[in-house]
Amino acid sequence: MIANSNGGSEMDDDQFGGFKTSYLCHFLNQINSRGVFYHDDPLSYSVPLLLLQLSIISIITRVVQFLLRPFGQPFIVSQILGGVMLGPSILGQNVTFLERVFPTKGRVVIDTLSIFGLMLLIFLIGVKVDPTMVLRSGKKALAVGILGFFIPYGLTSLVAFLLEQFSSLDSGLSKALPHLVVMQSMTAFPVITCFLDELKILNSEIGRLASSSSIICDVCLWFVLSIKFAVKIAKTKPLRVTIGLFLSSIFFSIFIVFGVRPAANWAIRRTPEGKPVKEIYIFIVLVVLMACGIAGEAIGINALVASLALGLVIPDGPPLGAALVERLDCFVSVLLMPLFFTICGLHMDIFTVQLLKNVGVLQLVVFVAFFGKIMGTILPLLFFRMPFRDALSLALVMNSKGIVELAFLNDFHRSSVITQECYAISIISVVFITGVVAPLVKALYDPSKRYVAYKRRTLLHSRNNEELRILVCIHRQENVPAVLSLLEVSNPTTDSPINLVVLHLTKLMGRASSVLVAHRERDKPSLNPTQYERIYNAFKRFEEQFQGLVMMHCYKGMSPYATMHDDVCLLALEKRTILIIVPSHKQWILGQMVEKSYAYRHLNKNVLEKAPCSVGILIDRGNHKKSQSFLFRAAVLFFGGADDREALAYARRMAENSNVALTVIRFRDSNSTAIVGGTERSKMLDAEILGDIKLRMQMKRQILCQEYVATTGKDVLAITTSMGSSYDLVMVGRRHGESPIMSQLKRWNQSGELGAIGEILAASDFRGQASVLVVQQQTKLWGLKDPEESTHLRRVKL
Repeated sequence: MIANSNGGSEMDDDQFGGFKTSYLCHFLNQINSRGVFYHDDPLSYSVPLLLLQLSIISIITRVVQFLLRPFGQPFIVSQILGGVMLGPSILGQNVTFLERVFPTKGRVVIDTLSIFGLMLLIFLIGVKVDPTMVLRSGKKALAVGILGFFIPYGLTSLVAFLLEQFSSLDSGLSKALPHLVVMQSMTAFPVITCFLDELKILNSEIGRLASSSSIICDVCLWFVLSIKFAVKIAKTKPLRVTIGLFLSSIFFSIFIVFGVRPAANWAIRRTPEGKPVKEIYIFIVLVVLMACGIAGEAIGINALVASLALGLVIPDGPPLGAALVERLDCFVSVLLMPLFFTICGLHMDIFTVQLLKNVGVLQLVVFVAFFGKIMGTILPLLFFRMPFRDALSLALVMNSKGIVELAFLNDFHRSSVITQECYAISIISVVFITGVVAPLVKALYDPSKRYVAYKRRTLLHSRNNEELRILVCIHRQENVPAVLSLLEVSNPTTDSPINLVVLHLTKLMGRASSVLVAHRERDKPSLNPTQYERIYNAFKRFEEQFQGLVMMHCYKGMSPYATMHDDVCLLALEKRTILIIVPSHKQWILGQMVEKSYAYRHLNKNVLEKAPCSVGILIDRGNHKKSQSFLFRAAVLFFGGADDREALAYARRMAENSNVALTVIRFRDSNSTAIVGGTERSKMLDAEILGDIKLRMQMKRQILCQEYVATTGKDVLAITTSMGSSYDLVMVGRRHGESPIMSQLKRWNQSGELGAIGEILAASDFRGQASVLVVQQQTKLWGLKDPEESTHLRRVKL
């Protein structure tokens, strides 16, 4: 070490892992000599140093995340490892770097900020959680939650007891074991929901089950901790103190439940639907949060527990819960929580791990807890006849560790319950378990494999005397008129009624777990109905209009946009739907495009890829004509292929309605053959359905067939773009075979999920107000690879 002129010291050309810290330390020494970064008083800890720390933390974390992304690691692993890299285990080996970037006298500031961030995070988790989920949990979730906690807790407690009786453990390890047993047995709801969201299986079957089970598991955990805490207080404190603590806790709970909860409901009632919550309400909630934290610490309740209790009584979802999450989530997760992980890394020194015996003992406890949770989860699921692969996936998810376990470890470390060595080993265990579980779950569980139907679910293959099962997806109230107009011309009859399922899709806001629930009518109609109720009322009136011919079921789904398609596909599979209708991501008002939603576009792509039945994307241009009052004009553009046949089959059903005029426009080349490629069987099926249409044309005047010769893509473009003013609805298949003309059209529309022709019809230069329905025939069928080949079912490995 060489003393510098500023009273500090720096290392001669010291490099650690390629990081030349001497230059940075020298730079910091020069800055410090001017009093910019920090002074002797820790309270005068300056902003520039804090900004430097945040920048370094962010860069290190992002670099680690980038390096671990190919291995399927969740973000929390990157955050923990980023903190470890900055601590004494790696970069902190350079004492000068550690003292200049994370000085001991200023450590109290980032430590306080990290605890404040953790407090806000726990509060937000409470806001997102619906406590009534415990009461609504089914038998399966209840069994998994209870056994998933008590089996590993019992096994690890037994192992810890045997180790203490028959093995000579040092005092520090013996003191830490009971606390680590509890931590390893827990399954924290916040950790599970974050883990599921990152794996994009939050609203899958095991995602919902894991969310419910983890809440039950948390209830069991807090029940055990409360009993242990009460016994400890009764043994170590005077009776007067015990009674005081008990009464204080009761008064605190009464204030939370009967004071804060009604006030939050009052604020919600004062906020009109669709309007943002007033800033004063957000400010008051934050002030109450700080006051509850202080009051909790004063009466003997941990501030984190007080924050969670306050969050639980705030109603989840919009408007108040969603507003709190929207305001605070980014600030907490991006700015404050990395500080918490860095503090964990600064406290951890891997070089304090000296005794292999201690490592073996702790890893034995970790392994027994892991195995016990596997058994506690799998056994009840197998009893309920869940497939073993899914049960194993759920068991692995329930073993994931994260922010809550780190909070427990930090609390144990601060209170000297566990030694530095035990702390380091436990951190390594958390990283290892989560790092192994994530890629295993990705490899074992794919929700889309559950959406494979076991029979044809298409309009083309449905019988005339079967009910038409349609699933309609609605994002907002503006989608309703176009859908109702389409359903009205779908010709519900006594022989073939429409079984309609309406799914209102909304983004998951202010909640931790996704929701898919059936509609329940209120006992008394509301004077101020919500958007969901207005959507339901519109479809209810439609059902009453076609009494006995339409049966309607309404559902509400709240999930992240990234996994919203899981709700659609799951409901379509359960309801044996033949056709899914989803709104386009483009919206028009008075012929002008006013909005594009890339989230909806991503949803539509996923539905097209994974749906267990046929799919129609409805492009609404505001022409909502009632077929009962006017003649409804529909047109089908037929190029050939399975999707065009599916669109024509739907149009053929519409043509049975006496108020619908159908025009079939077939494109061919100069040799009277189709302009798209295809197999001989595909051409035979095209000829078969066209022959059926021509036969119907002879019996019904409102059916008309036209043929156009197209030699280039421009010919097709000219015909399609001029159709909008002649028809109310234009239908076309999404996919078409390869041909020179289709290649030209695809070059003009290189990106898009609607196909070459669908993108032309959806373009802003498409004249007129005709709505467009782009149809894709069912692509997933168990045992069938080519939809145009035989429908004979062959066993395949899913």
